[in-house]
Amino acid sequence: MAAGNDTSTETRAPRIPIARMRSLYRLEAVSQRLARLQVQTEHETLRNTYERMLEKGADRFQVKPAGLPAMDHLYDELPNFHDALDDVRRQIALCQDSRDALEITPILLLGPPGIGKTHFAREVAELLGTGMGFISMSSLTAGWVLSGASSQWKGARPGKVFETLVDGEYANPVMVVDEIDKARAEHAYDPLGALYSLMEHDTAESFIDEFAEVPIDASQVIWVATANDERAIRLYAEIRADHDWGQRFDPAPRDDVLDRLAELAPREMRRALMTGFGNARLAGYDAIRLDDLPAGNTRRSKIGFTH
Repeated sequence: MAAGNDTSTETRAPRIPIARMRSLYRLEAVSQRLARLQVQTEHETLRNTYERMLEKGADRFQVKPAGLPAMDHLYDELPNFHDALDDVRRQIALCQDSRDALEITPILLLGPPGIGKTHFAREVAELLGTGMGFISMSSLTAGWVLSGASSQWKGARPGKVFETLVDGEYANPVMVVDEIDKARAEHAYDPLGALYSLMEHDTAESFIDEFAEVPIDASQVIWVATANDERAIRLYAEIRADHDWGQRFDPAPRDDVLDRLAELAPREMRRALMTGFGNARLAGYDAIRLDDLPAGNTRRSKIGFTH
């Protein structure tokens, strides 16, 4: 059991969640957009989106636990995540018995596949009673899947965040961004660019999906992201951003490269990346390949969990 997991003030049985309504968008703005559409078949998906927004209405449940819920079973089921569970428990405690909304700081779960990161996120969603949306960055075929694409593009549709809020029942769902380190940019669409603005409360209050083009309040979304190793992602992004030549390369390293980097000590990782960038450039590639990294023995094993 995690240190500090004193359950003396917790209720052993689940508490009925407290719910209030929150308006996510302006119905007038949706109606105006719908009225401007020309009667053309290429606008059918957009028209259906607006009609669905009007039919469902703008109000969604904004829920939070009525008190500290029983969490002992989660500490037993998720032994790698005691620190993260402690954080969730503390933040629930802050808003209980108050008019404040539930506010959970974005969580980044680090560790190799198979330790239960996605299971943790699902359990948190069930614990909070807020519903859940799931985005697997490793399976994205386009950067706009997170934030939508312009309706002018063939086959365009709203992004995952917009759909989760509009089609769901909650204003504050848990949104899981699985394998964030495998995000890939496609042309002008960088999925992480939209994610940064969505995690900022002020900008998320008026998030505009590029397909629907109607401001929607995504400020109450609870974010949980998973990744293999944060250090490699940050260092790659830092080197790429600090050099003009960095823009020639993909926004994130490839999976096999990331796995190799995760095996290195911090002082060796920068040197390996610089070697990889140089070798890739000499070969005329816009991505570091595994063969571009310096050969060497594994110096350490991967971390089990941190956040």
